[in-house]
Amino acid sequence: MLINFNGNIIKNDLSLNGNNRAFKYGDGLFETLKIINGKVIFVEDHYFRLMASMRMLRMHISMGLTLEFFENEILKTVIANKLIDARVRLSVFRNDGGLYLPKNNAVGYLIESHELVVNIKKDYKVDLFKDYYVNSDLLSTLKTNNRILNVVASIYADENELDNCILINEKKQLVEAINANIFLIKDKVVKTPALSEGCIKGVVRKNLIALISKDKNFEIQETEISPFELQKADEVFLTNAIVGIQPVINYRKKTFTTEISDYLRKELDKVSS
Repeated sequence: MLINFNGNIIKNDLSLNGNNRAFKYGDGLFETLKIINGKVIFVEDHYFRLMASMRMLRMHISMGLTLEFFENEILKTVIANKLIDARVRLSVFRNDGGLYLPKNNAVGYLIESHELVVNIKKDYKVDLFKDYYVNSDLLSTLKTNNRILNVVASIYADENELDNCILINEKKQLVEAINANIFLIKDKVVKTPALSEGCIKGVVRKNLIALISKDKNFEIQETEISPFELQKADEVFLTNAIVGIQPVINYRKKTFTTEISDYLRKELDKVSS
C-alpha cells in the first residue's frame, strides 16, 4: 500500500517518529471518507468539519489548504493505490516540538487508502457500555486521535459477542455508538442525541437530519435521550461515513423493526450519489 505523507506518495514503511505529537499527546484529528467511482462522498462536509476542528484546536490552517487541495490529495492517494472505490483515512497532526505546549501550530498530514468494504449486517446486536463515560462538551464532538474509550468499548463488545456498544455521558444519557452516531424512531419521531450530549459531529448524521427535516412524514429531534428509551423504540439505527445506515436488530431482549431505517437508507443513497 502507498500512503500520502505531506503530499508525497511513498511506501507504507514510514518509521514512527517518536516526537510525533499525535503519538505523544493525541494532538491530531482524522477524517474517514468514502470514495465511490473516484468521487469523494460528502467531500465539502468533511472538509469544513476538519477546518472547524482545526480552528478549535488552534492549529494553523495554511492558505493552500483549500477544498480543491483536500480533494486532490485524497484522490491522488486512491489512484496511486489503483483503487476506484476506497475507504480513506486522513490524519492531521501538529508538527513535532514542545511538550504539552507546542513549539508552533503548523501541521502535517497522512492519507491512507484501502479497498472499500461495506458490510450491513442483518442481525445486529448492541448493548450499553457503562465502564467509562463520554464528557458532554465540545471537545468530544471532534474526531481527535484520542479514541481510547472507543478502543476499550470495542474490546468489551468483542468479549460479549456484540456488534457494537452504545456510549453514555456523565449524565447517563445516550451519546453515540463506538464508531457511529445513533438514531431512535418511535411513532414517526426520529431522535438523535444533541451535540451538547458529546456526540461526534458526524457528516452522515448532518445530512440525514437535513433529509428527515424535509420529509413531512417524520419529525426529527436533537435532544437528550435516556437509555430507557431504547426499550420503547420501534427502530434504532447507526450512521457513519462508510456504512451509511446500519439498522440495529437487538438490544438486550428487545427486537427492532427496520422498515423506516431501510427507507431512509435509500433516500440517503440518493443524496450522496
